[in-house]
Amino acid sequence: MDADGVTLACATVAELRVARRAGARSALVGLGAHNGVPQGPVVSFGLVGALRDGLSSGTVVDATRIVDVEGAVLWEGGPLGVQGAEQVTILAADAIVDDPGERRRLHERTGADAADLESGALARTGRLRGVLRAVSDTPDRTLNGIAAGVKRDGGYDWPALARAFARDPRAFARAAADARPALGRLGEATKGWSS
Repeated sequence: MDADGVTLACATVAELRVARRAGARSALVGLGAHNGVPQGPVVSFGLVGALRDGLSSGTVVDATRIVDVEGAVLWEGGPLGVQGAEQVTILAADAIVDDPGERRRLHERTGADAADLESGALARTGRLRGVLRAVSDTPDRTLNGIAAGVKRDGGYDWPALARAFARDPRAFARAAADARPALGRLGEATKGWSS
């Protein structure tokens, strides 16, 4: 994995912390790259939602293709070569997909294994060098409203998180518990990364 001059583009503050702990050049691009894309080559870095069964929470993925919701290829490239990472196709989603049936339909229609909001925007810049993410949620273990607590700029909306917790404390706690080890696995995958 050649990290020279590459910026890890992170959607959320939590993802940015993981990248910085790894010693990587990093930028907070926000959801869907709302904050803009840094200059130079970038890697889409952070959490991802699985669209198919078989990608469990915590699985580190290294994308070789990004497709849109119609299945058209937006980017294709070699894997970054992260040891132990599963090579996948990423769906450039326009919105968070948390319905299990919709996840499976998108997988069947596009062939994508997982979805995020940033990789498509980064691919469209022509500066994307790869995608390194960890699965936080799956068709069987969804986000359960936790995503409503993330602002477009990548910060957290604490009142929205509190409301999501109040609606279903058990499901919220499970979703949060799934994200924590996924971030940990992502951190392990980037050990030794320096720019």
